[in-house]
Amino acid sequence: MQASPTLPGAETTAAPKTTANRLKSIFSGSVGNMVEWYDWYVYAAFSLYFAQVFFPKDDLTAQLLNTAAIFAVGFLMRPIGGWLMGLYADRKGRKAALMASVLLMCFGSLVIALTPSYETIGVGAPILLVIARLMQGLSVGGEYGTSATYLSEMATRERRGFFSSFQYVTLISGQLIALAVLIVLQQTLTEEQLLAWGWRVPFVIGALCAVVALWLRRGMEETASFTQKKDKPQESLMRTLMRHPKELLTVVGLTMGGTLAFYTYTTYMQKYLVNTVGMSKADSTMISAATLFLFMCLQPVIGALSDKIGRRPILIAFGVLGTLFTVPILTTLHTIETWWGAFFLIMAALIIVSGYTSINAVVKAELFPTEIRALGVGLPYALTVSIFGGTAEFIALWFKSIGMESGYYWYVTACIACSLLVYVFMKDTRKHSRIETD
Repeated sequence: MQASPTLPGAETTAAPKTTANRLKSIFSGSVGNMVEWYDWYVYAAFSLYFAQVFFPKDDLTAQLLNTAAIFAVGFLMRPIGGWLMGLYADRKGRKAALMASVLLMCFGSLVIALTPSYETIGVGAPILLVIARLMQGLSVGGEYGTSATYLSEMATRERRGFFSSFQYVTLISGQLIALAVLIVLQQTLTEEQLLAWGWRVPFVIGALCAVVALWLRRGMEETASFTQKKDKPQESLMRTLMRHPKELLTVVGLTMGGTLAFYTYTTYMQKYLVNTVGMSKADSTMISAATLFLFMCLQPVIGALSDKIGRRPILIAFGVLGTLFTVPILTTLHTIETWWGAFFLIMAALIIVSGYTSINAVVKAELFPTEIRALGVGLPYALTVSIFGGTAEFIALWFKSIGMESGYYWYVTACIACSLLVYVFMKDTRKHSRIETD
């Protein structure tokens, strides 16, 4: 079979890597990851403003249900992205796949920025919105597995947890930048201007930043793990992947509770504070930004801790605390009346979730051999996130619409408890890593 062409800048090198080269490549990969996740989260951050643009006028909960449903639809493409980009990354290189994913995200953002309103083109507006989210879902689905693999392989064994944690540092910083843009626009534009055209600005910014990310990724080095394996004969990657059922199920199990908790306390929380707690949009945005900033700072600290004590104890801590405190935190938050009260409750929840977010990428990368690492991390992760993370907002809003909002709290608790069982019985990947020492 004729080899498929690689993207420009996809050439690999087997030259030894200095510390400076490693740091430069990790930075370039991380910045690109940040831009992708900025584009992804801008949709969630600004949906309070553009919900009425793409759908017929109705009550707020109904409009949010529509936008949350399309948010979930975007997640349906993530497994396909994890599959296609994983195959591409394991065949042609981590760098080539990372460049392709950022291009897709750029196109998706441009489509959303330029789509006319429902009043102008009718049903064409939500259709274009769906198409854009499908493109972005394909991009993010491919980004996670390849990025997790790249950072884990580029880092040294002794500091792998620390450097891999920057995947979520950049993921969260992308969300923070999205919220910062929202805050600036809230302060400089009127409510009417934001509803009319201001919400399009962040999507234009995202498309432009994607071009910068593409330029940065052209300068990344390929990992030694890939260059040492790329010229060896390989059988079908999917056939090889199917020889690791235990690892695949482990990725699904350890992701389920963590991703649901993450999306509950980040993307959904801004709407929860407005639609359930009754706070203003400005206050909910400020609380989200403040808690996410501290959450971001925690990632490398806990990642470094995992290099000392292992990955498994940290995952177990998340599982136990998440199972015990999810219902009390969300129940209390429902009745909170002060800004600081909401801040401390959400921050407590995010500290717990850090036990998952800071190290989940490196744990998954350490489970698989080099030849299927990007595919093995990306595909089962994307499937699980699509089912549990992508539907988090929709399920939460559905429980609210039928008058049983507390049912969602127990749903999150049950999923974390299931993941806890996986953490208890899995091996510690720090001691049993399958990533070769570069």
